[in-house]
Amino acid sequence: MASVKNLKKDINYVLGDIIEECYAWELLNPKADTKGTEAIIDEAIVAFDSLIDKVHSKSIENKKTHFKNITLELEKTAKKLLKKVNKL
Repeated sequence: MASVKNLKKDINYVLGDIIEECYAWELLNPKADTKGTEAIIDEAIVAFDSLIDKVHSKSIENKKTHFKNITLELEKTAKKLLKKVNKL
């Protein structure tokens, strides 16, 4: 199992990269409406908070399964957000 430290880094980097992609799109499209990117950024921040809360949860029985589920949820969330960014 990967360390909790690396899992937290992965969450931060993946969702941070999605937010950076939104900002890059805004810079490349200065006249475009930014409501779409703002919504994606807000969703990424909510997902980050939720995933970090799950990482810090103390009431878990099987740590390996718990952290694997968090990793899978991160992948699922990242794919969903990237699809939204690509539609912009």
